[in-house]
Amino acid sequence: MSAQGELHVESREGYVVLRLDHPTARNALTDDLLDDLADAAEAADVDPDVRAIVVAGSDKVFASGADLRSLVTRTAMDAFDGSRTRNWAVLRGLRTPTVAAVSGFCLGGGAELAMMCDVVVAAPTLRLGLPETMLGLLPGAGGTQMLPRAVGKAVAMDLVLTGRLLDADEALAMGVVSRIAPVDGWLELAEELAATIASRSSVAQRLAKQAVRTAFESGLTAGVEAERTLFSTAFGSQDAAEGIDAFLSKRTPEWKHA
Repeated sequence: MSAQGELHVESREGYVVLRLDHPTARNALTDDLLDDLADAAEAADVDPDVRAIVVAGSDKVFASGADLRSLVTRTAMDAFDGSRTRNWAVLRGLRTPTVAAVSGFCLGGGAELAMMCDVVVAAPTLRLGLPETMLGLLPGAGGTQMLPRAVGKAVAMDLVLTGRLLDADEALAMGVVSRIAPVDGWLELAEELAATIASRSSVAQRLAKQAVRTAFESGLTAGVEAERTLFSTAFGSQDAAEGIDAFLSKRTPEWKHA
């Protein structure tokens, strides 16, 4: 937990829950909170006992974006290559599968944080958007790149240029979120999905995540080539041999995660 109690790290069997808890600032992503989140996520990413990571907020707000008061003292160079830039790179580069548990407002950097996650579970109360242009700014943690890949150019332009917020049904239909949970069950569903992910071979899960991400970062031919390489890597693992043998023997596999 951070010194100010703004981030709670809760360990579960096979996964961790990183929960933002700064209600007085509507879970604004302050420099300290983003530092703590990146540090906790990075520590989980290298922990062999952690095979999934859940990032969650509160019932009313997942994260409300950057702390505007800190922007006043930030230089252009800070914005380009400061600690926040490095922290966002850490969060984007996690090898461990991630699940965002999103309820209420999910704005600016909060929306970008959710879109960085591999699976996004939303409560019906979700209100997601990138309103930065109302401040004379634009999304700066990948929002202008991730959103068009999910919703297409026209809708992304609409959301970025007008600041319109998506509700849960719209976000699901557009592919911004993966599932909508019951109003009181959004964190429970996210944890169920994390437990399911963690119950499988971490070798296969990490390689599968890398393969899907490659689809967003390269053309089809390069993506298929990358998939074949990753499949071959998985095929040579102990877990692949165990998984095939367990299936043929009609028993539960005992993963070695190797």
